[in-house]
Amino acid sequence: MINGSQFVFLLPLRLLPFRWSRKLYYSGIRYTKGSFGCLMILMCQWFAPTKVIVTFERDGIGKFSDEDLERYVLKNTKGEVVGLDFPTKFVLIANHQIYADWWYAWCFLYFLSPRGVHRYVYITLKKSLRWVPIVGWGMQFFNFIFLARSWASDRLQLASDLTRLGRAAEDEHRPFCFLLYPEGTLISRDTKPISKKFADKIGVNDLKHLLLPRSTGLHYSLRSLSPRIPSLKLLDMTVIYPGIPPTGYGQDYYTLRSIFMQGIPPPEIRIPPSTARSAATENKKGVVEVEIPSSERDEFDSWLRQLWVEKDESMGRFHETGSFLDKPSPRLNIPIELPRRIEILDAFCFFWPAALAYSWKRLKAA
Repeated sequence: MINGSQFVFLLPLRLLPFRWSRKLYYSGIRYTKGSFGCLMILMCQWFAPTKVIVTFERDGIGKFSDEDLERYVLKNTKGEVVGLDFPTKFVLIANHQIYADWWYAWCFLYFLSPRGVHRYVYITLKKSLRWVPIVGWGMQFFNFIFLARSWASDRLQLASDLTRLGRAAEDEHRPFCFLLYPEGTLISRDTKPISKKFADKIGVNDLKHLLLPRSTGLHYSLRSLSPRIPSLKLLDMTVIYPGIPPTGYGQDYYTLRSIFMQGIPPPEIRIPPSTARSAATENKKGVVEVEIPSSERDEFDSWLRQLWVEKDESMGRFHETGSFLDKPSPRLNIPIELPRRIEILDAFCFFWPAALAYSWKRLKAA
């Protein structure tokens, strides 16, 4: 119904040669994207209840104190935590374990800011999904980025799309989130040997709980966005699903089928302290279409690989002790559910044409 509304009510506005019609079109698309985000949260709330547990690291440079926690926490009139006040323009990177990672990440973004970041999410997808009926059409309306998995052709496509989206977000003073998984694929029995082979090739140790990240796509993404969004941040999110043994693979335990059709969601989604750290991207001049100096590529690749080593150690510590840290630290429990019942209307508002048609048919039959 959302996709049908995009075709029937919004696409005609896009085709009109007026500035006001284009403005209405993009406003409508953002609303449909927010409605889809609300629908995903509602599906978790009704069919696969779970919660996000965010842990914050105390003291030290770049770490959180109790005062910092209060500043970043959003509460309702009852004093209940309803979200986190994080930056509104950022690239979000995370480890990739199950196909539902993007689902839970999008749900989590709903709680990041009172300004509706979940309406401004952009992700990359395989180009073959572009024309899948309904789903692919909807993703095109959402301005998602489709790549062919060939860097020779993807390089210009990624730079062009991110430049356009970043410039629009900055000019219109609205949020922006680009979600990226540097590992490129899920960790599994099939992909782990590939990661080991890559580690041997570049002469580094393979990781135990993660795949080695590939830095090229992230590096070019930051190069494309940072000149257009001076306030851009890079947020790192490490996700752990309890119940998966140290030598197990998440997709063997939590699939889209088991989560939403068999009622076996992860009991909780743990996010270690790395989420709380945000680092401003370097606002380098120039465009990404030019070749990035090898010294810069090597430095960025080394930094990203070290970040993944820290993630791997954090996950290993959790498997051994049930905690990411050696000492108690602030933590937040955020149930994945809509805090206001009226937002259920956002998730289902696009069914009103069908409801009207059904009512009209009943009236005529009477």
